[in-house]
Amino acid sequence: MEKSRRTFIRQASVAGAGILLSNTAWSAKSYKRIIGANDRVRVGVVGFADRHRSSHIPAFMNHYKELNFEVVAVSDIWNKRRDEGAAIWKQKMQNDVKAYRNNEEMYNAKVVDAVFISTADFQHARHTIEAVKAGCDAYVEKPFAETMEDNRAALKAVKESGKIVQIGSQRRSGTNYHAANEFIRSGKFGPITMVELTWNVNQPGRWRRPELLSQLNETDTDWKRFLMNRPYEAFDPRKYLEYRLFWPYSSGLPGQWMSHQIDTVHWFTGLKHPRSVVANGGIYQWKDGRSNWDTLMAVFDYGPLDDASKGFQVTFGSRMHNGDENPAEIYYSNGGELNLITNKISPKGGLTEKMAAAMGMKANLLPDMDLKSSEKVVASANTGGDILTSNHIRNWMECVRSRKQPNAPVEAGYSHSIANIMTTAAAHTGSKATFDEAKQEVMANGKVFKS
Repeated sequence: MEKSRRTFIRQASVAGAGILLSNTAWSAKSYKRIIGANDRVRVGVVGFADRHRSSHIPAFMNHYKELNFEVVAVSDIWNKRRDEGAAIWKQKMQNDVKAYRNNEEMYNAKVVDAVFISTADFQHARHTIEAVKAGCDAYVEKPFAETMEDNRAALKAVKESGKIVQIGSQRRSGTNYHAANEFIRSGKFGPITMVELTWNVNQPGRWRRPELLSQLNETDTDWKRFLMNRPYEAFDPRKYLEYRLFWPYSSGLPGQWMSHQIDTVHWFTGLKHPRSVVANGGIYQWKDGRSNWDTLMAVFDYGPLDDASKGFQVTFGSRMHNGDENPAEIYYSNGGELNLITNKISPKGGLTEKMAAAMGMKANLLPDMDLKSSEKVVASANTGGDILTSNHIRNWMECVRSRKQPNAPVEAGYSHSIANIMTTAAAHTGSKATFDEAKQEVMANGKVFKS
């Protein structure tokens, strides 16, 4: 029964990845044709956090034997998570897994070839730089960067290193998203006129860690190392454990949720960033000391920078006090809509014959059709579900072997970070944020936005 279950999981993951993995089925013979295929890839964990525990571990376990990977090290500056992580991975791997007090100690030991990075939002880019400079490939959680300084530095380091970096934008490993991308790029959808993105929950405890706060003492971690390049302030366990609620450690809603959805806009259109962003919101319900908003509405203008007459609008709305976590991504054209909740293309809202005839025009209606999808769990367009994350991590592992670019390369992280930082700039200044292409800087109030 257990063997059958493992076989099913592996086959479901591969089938779910579909066109995403390879046009050639991977096998033992396939790997023997790749240089270094018989060398075991030694993996380290940078930050044994909730995301790693709940998603990376089960996804990795689906594929590590077949692809000859093993976890050998855990780096975490908090001794509790460091020890827990090493113990859990030791039990999973059935081999020695060493715990390291920090990344420098782990990299100096020369024991890892690749790493998972799932630390605080503002640390991802800097930890990526550390990884590639140490000669490691990396799977990096989103958001990739929360400042343009970090964003530029990390992109430069990755490109110069030639290392394989997969951004944790797992929609890029979903067959329905690939089908949507193909349909839009084929021209059959017509020009995009509007995209509506929403992500609503009703969770007072989302991103809170009350059960852990009393367990964290400053003497058990390295607060200065946690702060990295952020301004120094006194030790605060809430900002350490609940960083998603506090700027400048996280942008909150944009970095955590919008980064997933805005990435599909960049992917489907080939555009690298918005032309402008305005945003508004506030803390309307959960007045628990947080500084990041619990409600946000952002409006983006997208299109070619050299042609203001061409483009479309994107809206992102998110609230944490009413919703069922059923995120929506709906693309509109004059002929209808592409709906990534239902995974359907339809003529809904398209130009009907009656309306067109009144202006001497022809009707414009999209066909009714389903997007290719073998993983029903993705229909809600949530963070991905087990199969989607499993596909994404497998894709990274295969690219570590083949040295081909993964589904979500570093450029994807760079682009979603520009959109995130523009949203932060608009929200913090109350003015329209734009992007200076030459300087690669976010602008607000006519000045470079310094977060």
